[in-house]
Amino acid sequence: MTFTIHNRILREGEGTPLVLVNAYPVDGRMWTECARRIAALADEEGLRPFPIWAPDMPGSGESPAPSDRESGRRAANGSYPDALDRMAESYVALLHAAGHDRAVWAGLSMGGYLVTDLYRLHPEAVAAIALCDTMAASDGIGGEPRLETSNACEATNSVEPVMHFARPSDGDSTVKKGQPFIDQMTAWINDQNPAGLAWRQRMTYGRPELAGVPETMDVPVAVISGELDPTSNPSVMGPLAERIGDNAVFTAIPDCGHFSAVEHPDTVARALVDLVGRV
Repeated sequence: MTFTIHNRILREGEGTPLVLVNAYPVDGRMWTECARRIAALADEEGLRPFPIWAPDMPGSGESPAPSDRESGRRAANGSYPDALDRMAESYVALLHAAGHDRAVWAGLSMGGYLVTDLYRLHPEAVAAIALCDTMAASDGIGGEPRLETSNACEATNSVEPVMHFARPSDGDSTVKKGQPFIDQMTAWINDQNPAGLAWRQRMTYGRPELAGVPETMDVPVAVISGELDPTSNPSVMGPLAERIGDNAVFTAIPDCGHFSAVEHPDTVARALVDLVGRV
């Protein structure tokens, strides 16, 4: 069972695609500016133009939320234990349908769960991987707010339960406190389907334990972390890079929160172009 994924092709090209997987609660458009800078930097370095994709994760943007039947088992608490695996299979199917065997996979936050699980299931489809402001360990009992968010989105049929992602807090980065970021995130969130927002949280809560997967990655890896990220800052991501080993390059970004590719697209672009170059 594979899900329907709307693919956003940001650049055509030859060879191994770079697939950018979006965070919650937005869609693949979050990568647009970063992808533009990736293309420019890659051209400057003389790399042959390669495809750049930013699909909408199922339940975001133009990709519909999978049905209960498509999602597999539904746990008593409403989470989907099979859904992340099925989503990984769907991304690999998208890759194969376009005539490619492998890709460079970059995932931010929830996108990082996807690319980590994809490596677990299909390492042969991974030429390199970027883990941006994410973690491998499952939520366990600490993930109950995900289900509360799902219930709230469904009960209100609105995006308001996740609008706090667009509202800065005292410890946030300069960019996140700025009106352009607030306006952009607000617009992206307003475009989301409440049912899709709910589904993605149920999928994420039900995901398998992935804590040991990064250590098995024997491809080039980029680990990227905003220093002001409340959940995946360098105190979390630095040790993750160390566990992966010599094939991992760690980038810490000052004055940057959780949405590093949106807040500091130039820095993330440089790390990803370096990753592609290593492939």
